[in-house]
Amino acid sequence: MTYRVIQWATGAMGKSCLRAVIDHPAMELVGLYVYGDDKAGRDAGDIARRAPIGVIATRDIDEILALDADVVIHCARLAPPYGSHDAEILKLLASGKNVISINGYSRASHWTGDRREALEAACRAGGSSLMAAGLNPGFAGEQVAVVATGVCQALDHVEVIESVDCRAVRNPDYVFRILGFGSDPATVDANDPAWGPASSLNGMYEEVLAAMAEHLGLVLDRVETDHRVYGATEDLAIAAGKIAEGRIGHVNWRWNGIVGGAAKLTMSIHWWMEVAHLDEPEPPLWRIRIKGHPGVRISVDLEKREGDATPTSAEQIGVAGAVINAIPRAVAAPPGLVTRPLATPFQGDLADA
Repeated sequence: MTYRVIQWATGAMGKSCLRAVIDHPAMELVGLYVYGDDKAGRDAGDIARRAPIGVIATRDIDEILALDADVVIHCARLAPPYGSHDAEILKLLASGKNVISINGYSRASHWTGDRREALEAACRAGGSSLMAAGLNPGFAGEQVAVVATGVCQALDHVEVIESVDCRAVRNPDYVFRILGFGSDPATVDANDPAWGPASSLNGMYEEVLAAMAEHLGLVLDRVETDHRVYGATEDLAIAAGKIAEGRIGHVNWRWNGIVGGAAKLTMSIHWWMEVAHLDEPEPPLWRIRIKGHPGVRISVDLEKREGDATPTSAEQIGVAGAVINAIPRAVAAPPGLVTRPLATPFQGDLADA
């Protein structure tokens, strides 16, 4: 079977997904939506550093909605507040296209009220599904950590700790406005849900914990934040510019899923521009710590294939892989809001399916 795919956005992660679709024998790229005028009108192959394929990038949403496609890979950049991309996703779903998001919607059915009703109505109108895929959200918590509890007779607490070196991120607007680096710690309340970065992330990771709870058969009472920011210990020169000593150079985002009145699930994400506030100078991408009977400890890193000298990171390749392997599940799912299955493994015979 060949899956007809639309790629939505071509930032670092989106471009990796675009390349994966172009390169995959079971995928046919039929459309490409871009945000920048400099990319509109260009061949998708050119944007992906591949040979021309005859698919021309557009900024016209109506052109995308008119296409016949099985799935849209939605890779829009984080933007406050969480849910700010709902309007375009609603249109895509209502037009009959399944949507896979790499930035949220891990368990969109967690919400109540108008937002959930609108998403469900769009799925019904288009006979389509909405599902998340990616690394975190996506793989680390909702899949790896949950599966690792399979050896436990009793479960006390699950914590996923992610550590991300942000020094190479080049976009100043993204680094300083969206991610919050360079702000004055004295004027920032990281646990204020109205603070820009928190407003982008809180809803997204509440859904992650809700998806984990669903898989584990737990009733999630609520999610509490315990975010922490750290000032740089010296002036920092990074790809996006400079961070002055004392300004935010490290953020530890922490969400606690409360079950039965106690923290049962924790997602902890370190975004850092210096190693001074890390527990170790070279942390793995993820540490998974499960307290129970027995307890489980897992350390996970990603690495590129030997000989791969491209600038694409292992994490970017991993996001694209997670999306590609989720596409058959999203397409086959009944219309509605879908929690990603516990396993979406590599399918060697996908091209022959």
